[in-house]
Amino acid sequence: MYFAAWEKFALKEMGLENLKINNDTLFILLGAIMVLAMHAGFAFLELGTVRKKNQVNALVKILTDFAISTLAYFFIGYVIAYGVNFFSGAEELAQKSGYELVKFFFLLTFAAAIPAIVSGGIAERAKFHPQMMATFMLVGFVYPFFEGIAWNHHLGIQGWLVTTFGDEFHDFAGSVVVHAVGGWIGLAAVLLLGARRGRYSKEGRISAHPPSSIPFLALGAWILTVGWFGFNVMSAQEIGKISGLVAVNSLMAMVGGTLTALWFGRNDPGFVHNGPLAGLVAVCAGSDLMHPIGALFVGGIAGALFVMMFTLTQNRWKIDDVLGVWPLHGLCGAWGGVAAGIFGLKEFGGIGGVSFMSQLCGTSLGIGIAFAGGIAVYGLLKKFVGIRLSAEEEFNGTDLSVHQITATPERESGW
Repeated sequence: MYFAAWEKFALKEMGLENLKINNDTLFILLGAIMVLAMHAGFAFLELGTVRKKNQVNALVKILTDFAISTLAYFFIGYVIAYGVNFFSGAEELAQKSGYELVKFFFLLTFAAAIPAIVSGGIAERAKFHPQMMATFMLVGFVYPFFEGIAWNHHLGIQGWLVTTFGDEFHDFAGSVVVHAVGGWIGLAAVLLLGARRGRYSKEGRISAHPPSSIPFLALGAWILTVGWFGFNVMSAQEIGKISGLVAVNSLMAMVGGTLTALWFGRNDPGFVHNGPLAGLVAVCAGSDLMHPIGALFVGGIAGALFVMMFTLTQNRWKIDDVLGVWPLHGLCGAWGGVAAGIFGLKEFGGIGGVSFMSQLCGTSLGIGIAFAGGIAVYGLLKKFVGIRLSAEEEFNGTDLSVHQITATPERESGW
């Protein structure tokens, strides 16, 4: 009788454990699908910003980058970051409802954001196939190197930060690991590539290249914004750790970024639709720690930072970063990493368990690795295979030069 009762209890416990695993698998799978959908947002944001002769290329790059990122991360990057490979049999991989596979899928969508971010900065003049090579190297080696440090305690750096400053570097959903890294790699690529021909004259004049389609730009921004709630909330990776605080902090940062971009951008629709993205980039790191009012401030500062730094880089420094990926992801991501060490503190209404100095050090390390990695990857490609289209190819546009078709061929056929 005692054995029967114990067996019944054990079966009940096993059933509850299986239910938890199944729920966790579904939870993180939904997150992976939402972040995968964000890549459509990257595509349409770029499509709406570049000139019409480069719209097809924008769409093809994002999809192809994702495919190459999958191979690089599956065979190399995930192994470097987490020491996990998938070379065992399918029966073993299917254990625990395939949770480990779905976790890879979720983290892959983060890794693939790196080339998607870079793509917007180098648009309209970068060679197609060298960029595919860069994608493989960035997702296979550069990104997972810092990912492993920040999220898997590689090289003992997190331990040193705890010993020195009392807390680890905290980046809940990737303000630094994903966005700052992508943005600073993008800056390296843009600097090595150079400005689009005709963008800046020797006399100091600037040729304006306004967005080709505000509706498509807005569509991309909205897709990214909605998907971001999967990006942030599902970063808990287990349904038992889900937090409504993360969702509302994401919402408040989005609102703050939108309103300050509207104000500082003087109603410019390009700035307005990038404002929520700036806020969401910045809140990723501390979205699980901040008070919603703190998140509102973090997002608001990010929106203003994006507008001011985009204008400065384009007009004063003459850095031709087409979508402003360095201000949006590089700088707002870095601000988010540091902001988690301010607004995450109990003194500012946060939960605590975070150190300003650890955040500053971790953010600086991420920036250094990203910029050095970007210089190395794009520098080698520039030297050995070239990364820039010819003057004629750039003039004709990447759609015709690379893909032999434009976005609206029926208008140009002459039939």
